[in-house]
Amino acid sequence: MNLTLKVWRQKDGKAKGALETYQVKDVSPDSSFLEMLDMANNDLIEGGKNPIAFDHDCREGICGSCSLYINGEAHGPGRLITTCQLHMRSFKDGETIYVEPFRAAAFPVIKDLVVDRSAFDRIQQAGGYVSVNTSGNTQDANSLPIPKDDADKAFDAATCIGCGACVASCKNSSAMLFVAAKVSQFALLPQGKVEAKRRVLNMVKQMDEEGFGNCSNTGACEVECPKGISLESIAHMNREYFSAAVTSEE
Repeated sequence: MNLTLKVWRQKDGKAKGALETYQVKDVSPDSSFLEMLDMANNDLIEGGKNPIAFDHDCREGICGSCSLYINGEAHGPGRLITTCQLHMRSFKDGETIYVEPFRAAAFPVIKDLVVDRSAFDRIQQAGGYVSVNTSGNTQDANSLPIPKDDADKAFDAATCIGCGACVASCKNSSAMLFVAAKVSQFALLPQGKVEAKRRVLNMVKQMDEEGFGNCSNTGACEVECPKGISLESIAHMNREYFSAAVTSEE
């Protein structure tokens, strides 16, 4: 396959960026999208030019770092996959592909296709955890009976990898699906109920402080989420939040 790439290049967060055009030839349809970018970078390096900066780590759809906006879609045209799981057979020979970073005020560009998603880390630090008694009297988690339906929903929420596709696909750059997944995975389990009120209030407060927008209710986040996290998580978080706001003593 021979492809034309329109790639966003930006020296740093303060510089003005622009789309630049590159040609990539003899790409195997079985190559992943990141392998195709590796080929493009090899050509740039051999030509004495700066390679395209893009995030990646596991390349197995687990870490969530390979977040790219491809032809106007977070992670590209595939569904329930990350960019690293997208293969070039999803495109046509001779096609022009637009590659951009995730766009959100809370995700400032660091360089080229790399954005700063540390806002997600700060939201997690605000309450996305369960405090554990490590005194030696810790109760075995397996000894706590949990309804199968609750366990399944908690596990589904816990599959969130924090890639930010929900933010990139939302016209308001909302992080509601991410925060809802992190809140729900704990709130549905007995271990997470002790800090439930404080958790949801603090995480939503931090989300707002980071500059993410309000939920648009269009459902684009669920469509683009590589783990298929449902909008039901947002509904669950809203119930948790309203209950905490009314009954919290803090």
